[in-house]
Amino acid sequence: MFVTKNLEEWAKKQPEKVYTIYQGRKWTYGEFFYKVKRVAAYFQQKGYQKDDVIALYALNSDLFLACYYGIQLGGFSVMPVNTKLAAPEVEYIFSHSEAKALVYDVRLEETVNQTNHTFQDVLTIGGNDTLDQIINDETLEYTPTKLEAEDIGVVMYTSGTTGKPKGVMLTHQNIKAVGMIWSEAMDITNDDRMLVSTPLFHCAASHVFVVPVTYKGGTIIIEENFSPTGTIQTLQNASPTMFFGVPAMYSFLLNLPNIKNVKLPTLRLFGYGAAPMPYELIKQLKNIFPDVKIQNLYGQTENSPAATTLKDHFTLEKIGSVGESLPQTEVLVVDEHGKSVPTGEIGEIIVKGPQVMKGYLKDEEATHQAIKDGWLYSGDLGRLDKDGLLYIVDRRKDMIIRGGENVYPVEIEEVLYQIPELLEVAVVGVPHEIYGEVPKTFAVVKEGKTISEQVIIDYCNMHLAAYKVPMEVEIMNELPRNASGKVLKHTLRSNDKNRIG
Repeated sequence: MFVTKNLEEWAKKQPEKVYTIYQGRKWTYGEFFYKVKRVAAYFQQKGYQKDDVIALYALNSDLFLACYYGIQLGGFSVMPVNTKLAAPEVEYIFSHSEAKALVYDVRLEETVNQTNHTFQDVLTIGGNDTLDQIINDETLEYTPTKLEAEDIGVVMYTSGTTGKPKGVMLTHQNIKAVGMIWSEAMDITNDDRMLVSTPLFHCAASHVFVVPVTYKGGTIIIEENFSPTGTIQTLQNASPTMFFGVPAMYSFLLNLPNIKNVKLPTLRLFGYGAAPMPYELIKQLKNIFPDVKIQNLYGQTENSPAATTLKDHFTLEKIGSVGESLPQTEVLVVDEHGKSVPTGEIGEIIVKGPQVMKGYLKDEEATHQAIKDGWLYSGDLGRLDKDGLLYIVDRRKDMIIRGGENVYPVEIEEVLYQIPELLEVAVVGVPHEIYGEVPKTFAVVKEGKTISEQVIIDYCNMHLAAYKVPMEVEIMNELPRNASGKVLKHTLRSNDKNRIG
């Protein structure tokens, strides 16, 4: 059952149950599906065809989800667009995808006006709110459409941490599979209430949580964005059972004053992903909220995202692991010839399952490089331990080769996170006249704390092999990140002053 049909079934079974909560507004399953059908009907009556791409450029809200589902229900492809991109980046996505129509939040109008792509139709959220008129238009009649498993339901452009973003084509079968996979892996039930604070235009919020919780008929609590003080209030007042954040978000929450006095009686799960969670951070979460389970979630846009998960009972025992293969999923670690490497050895992580993308939009060459014999080559380097649990060593592109020695930034970062004065760190390879490349650390110091660059280097000297010790440390106010919370290491590398030696 595809996600739109799944939503329709719940609207019939439990029409009065609250589905979305956004800024005090509650929509039941019945109300929500009515609005979804109006969105579908509007684009149908405009004459759009199957696989036409409709761009969704909006902040988190219940209306975002109405469009996400409605565009797919009508038989078209919805393309959520990162709201934090600059105008030229947004224009590239509009143009490369050949998007036919646009739904956008008027608060993003300045950026939209700086793009030159021509749309056949444009709907607005806010202002004169043409979308609001449509979702309440009783004259719009939805025509049921037969969706095929291999039809493109969603196009999501990758975050572009290593270059131009690529349009990942996810089919209705992919999205159905990811809903089933994560609902099983996180033991989601009809009673769950998921707090979404990360961007819905990103696959983690939409496909790891919204779709699986909807698959089980649960409730979605939506915040427009994450803010430490606002989110902690929502966690206390809205009675969620599940929450997801990147490690940086947990770090901000744990640094709030009086966090040790906060009570979250309904919460059962802290989910995290997008970056490794430092050991000290996990310990803090466990100490302050001992009744809440912690679960790591690993995947990438190209697998919907769903690859592995580390459940709570392994959280402190298997530090640094992203866990075991998800249901319906195979994961291997292979060498450059695609052969499995022995236990403990480093290789590229490859993933197979019904959630693996159809391919990259208008890029057959990149698709063939990424998918071989049904296996998705992730570009992540990892190893399996004797228990079959996976560890991410680093991105293949992030590995540093210092004078012939392989250096993995994640290993250095784990050591750096043990320094109590540091809030965030990132290690990248920078050019060196003798060694070719050497590690450099970028660090953010906690508010009210001070530490010198030399103290950081000295600490590394005590805990790392000499060739792994950063040759330079730069203190920053904040690390550059994309909207999904991943540190933009290519931005740090591209800084001209990064040459050492």
